[in-house]
Amino acid sequence: MSIDTSIFGPASPGAEAILRLFGTLTLFSALIFAIVLGVTLYSVIRFRAKPGQGEPRQVFGHTRLEILWTVAPAALILVIGVLSFNTLRVVDPARDGQPPELILTGHQWWWEVRYPQAGFVTANEIHIPVGQPVWIQLESVDVIHDFWVLKLGRKMDAVPGRSNYLRLEADAPGVYVGACAEFCGMQHAWMRLRVIAQTPGEYAAWQQAQAAIPPPPTETVALQGAKRFQELTCVNCHAIRGTGAQANAGPDLTHIASRQTLGAGVLDNTTANLTKWLTNPQAVKPGNQMPHFSLSSTDLSALVAYLETLR
Repeated sequence: MSIDTSIFGPASPGAEAILRLFGTLTLFSALIFAIVLGVTLYSVIRFRAKPGQGEPRQVFGHTRLEILWTVAPAALILVIGVLSFNTLRVVDPARDGQPPELILTGHQWWWEVRYPQAGFVTANEIHIPVGQPVWIQLESVDVIHDFWVLKLGRKMDAVPGRSNYLRLEADAPGVYVGACAEFCGMQHAWMRLRVIAQTPGEYAAWQQAQAAIPPPPTETVALQGAKRFQELTCVNCHAIRGTGAQANAGPDLTHIASRQTLGAGVLDNTTANLTKWLTNPQAVKPGNQMPHFSLSSTDLSALVAYLETLR
């Protein structure tokens, strides 16, 4: 799938409506600027002072001009208002009590993605079916975050203690890059996320795979990694379904090997990068909530082997 980071070329009805409104307002602004500039230049040239000319005639009040510069802006504001409300109807439709298909929760500095109806949790990636609107419930556990996927429409704040709702839709399969758009601390710039739009069949297969519990590892090193995961402090922060790890301070790792990135977008999810992250997460993403554990080379290799079985 392609990854598109451009704000132009909208990929959803909401984004298309927003871009259309943006283009119209830009055109209006350009016309107003051209008119004001033209009148100013005309006045400078036409009415500039000439040698020997006295004080120009002072005009106090001009009914027709005053009506014109009152009615014209009022009419323009009315047109902009109508266009804006029409856009709002597309990007912010009534939810009518429909339950959300997923709950997106902002943490410093990563996204928890919960699919309540399917019964699983993932992180930093949202999967949706192409051409089908999906209702998202936005939450935050710490500070104000802001969900924004450039090509899929509007931004929406995630506010502590309050639920906001957003409808998300994609017109075509692809990977759409998003980010937190509200400054939320040291690693705000690396609070990225991806929306992966799939055909209905691919989306159903992905959901089925995510809902399944990964089989226990069979290879010796991975088995040792599973054992050390439970013995070390990993188990105090992360959950892996089907095991005794049930904490939720950090991302759910049940299917971490199937994700495209690590650390909310800071690294591609490869064996080398996973090793780099576990070696010293503070060197990769300073200030994040995962401390440097100074793992031995044996534990490091075992944990990487185990986590890579979680697909």
